[in-house]
Amino acid sequence: MYNINRKQADRIEPVTFSDLNMTENDIEEILRNSIDMVCEEEESMLIVGRQVRNEKNGRSDSTAVDNNGNIVLIEIKRDRKDIENRKEAFEFQAIRYAASYATINNSDDLVKKVYSSYIEKYKTEFEIGELTSYELGVRKLNEFLKENDAEKNFNKKQRIILVASDFDEQTLSAVAWLNSNNVDISCYKLIPYKINESIYLNVEKLLPIINYNDYYVNLMGNKIKSLSMENDKKITRRSLPKIDSMLEWGIVKEGDVIIAKDRGNEATLLSNGNVMVDEKEKSMQAWLKKIFDWSTINTYIFAVHKETGKTLYQLREEYMSQKEINDI
Repeated sequence: MYNINRKQADRIEPVTFSDLNMTENDIEEILRNSIDMVCEEEESMLIVGRQVRNEKNGRSDSTAVDNNGNIVLIEIKRDRKDIENRKEAFEFQAIRYAASYATINNSDDLVKKVYSSYIEKYKTEFEIGELTSYELGVRKLNEFLKENDAEKNFNKKQRIILVASDFDEQTLSAVAWLNSNNVDISCYKLIPYKINESIYLNVEKLLPIINYNDYYVNLMGNKIKSLSMENDKKITRRSLPKIDSMLEWGIVKEGDVIIAKDRGNEATLLSNGNVMVDEKEKSMQAWLKKIFDWSTINTYIFAVHKETGKTLYQLREEYMSQKEINDI
């Protein structure tokens, strides 16, 4: 990270969570309230548990359900030293916890074993009314699954997200191998910086990547040279425009009215991609998260363009499809 001062850029060095006297518990709480930091941009997620114990008295850091119905396990370590000093490998610990979640049979089972306790623990954050924590959990989880058309796919797969300020090579090597063998596991770096009295976090996704060879540790101690993506004919990627590009290309325009899907709440689109609601500027993510009461939300699926009645996802799909036809 650099601080730009006139024509000169001064490098700002990262600090450690230890330097800031922050514990794993502190990081867990940050992620619990801002899980979108370690989610794909176009992903919806609902946090359903924190510090969940399994039958063997193991304790997972955070638990969520994503928009595909997968149970997501989030495991956190402060830094590389904490990972290297563990008797059990970071990734193996997470796999064991994920395996225990594979025994969850249905959404009701998850509420009984995990979500109701979470709601009870943080009940001041929920509008419980006369409902029990279990009743509210069933309602919220089933609503989330229904809205994302994920009811039939609930817990068909489990995902793992590993979070730390830094990772050792052995962990990255193991995660790369697991990914290439169809285990859905990701690594995110949360790098803290202290500028004056404020703390900033830079989030960097390390894995998965398109080609994993860069992270395989050779038996001789060297990394295997990665294969060129250009030579791998099996790799295909389609880049979809974000809201800033959609505005630039005229797919949507400043002043357009955006509606929260199936909710009716309206906001006005601004030139920077944010929205104006009740005379307050908000990010579209923050606005929709508040309405749906989810931990993070796919704005392109749940933001509807009032003039056309189409979601932002549908509008850009049509634009990109037409662009591909014109480019042929």
